[in-house]
Amino acid sequence: MWDFDFFVNSILLGLGLAMDAFSVSLANGLNAPKMKTPKMLLVSGTFSIFQGLMPLIGWFLVHTVLVYFSIFEHFIPWIALGLLGYIGGKMLSDGIKCNNQGGESCKVKKLTFGAILIQGVATSIDALSVGFTISTYTPLMAVVCALIIAFVTLIICFIGIILGKKFGTVFSGKAEIIGGGILIVIGIEIFIKGLIGLYL
Repeated sequence: MWDFDFFVNSILLGLGLAMDAFSVSLANGLNAPKMKTPKMLLVSGTFSIFQGLMPLIGWFLVHTVLVYFSIFEHFIPWIALGLLGYIGGKMLSDGIKCNNQGGESCKVKKLTFGAILIQGVATSIDALSVGFTISTYTPLMAVVCALIIAFVTLIICFIGIILGKKFGTVFSGKAEIIGGGILIVIGIEIFIKGLIGLYL
């Protein structure tokens, strides 16, 4: 039904789903305190596209190949943990090496588009399960809901990067270590939440 509750629920879904992406955006801002606005929009936009797309894909799968989706759902926590654990572990390792060698001699590594895509997939893949939540929606309602989720994610991630940049200048030498640690914690959190959701 196109009512007030539909829009409120879509916004709340967006807020809930965007929290992991917000944390990763914060880590990106910490690691790149001089990130320019176009790059900030690229990161936020990529995260928002994935966050909006995943529930829509989930909705489609529920209405087509539900059996296969149910099997794939068991791998979602492992995929998120693997992707974020890899990126976070690399950042953590590089940050520790940098501090051991002397912070001044280490250059801040650029956040590549490939890394942004991996982060986007890792933080949004659990949103596939939202396809079950919105399975009663018509195709148009599912698309509108996905667009609202994407917009909410865009705003929240942009704020996350701004906050990360502010603190990044304060923690300059430790930013990569803190950012890597955040990514690993988010990966573990998605993993635990996913397992609890699947088996309890």
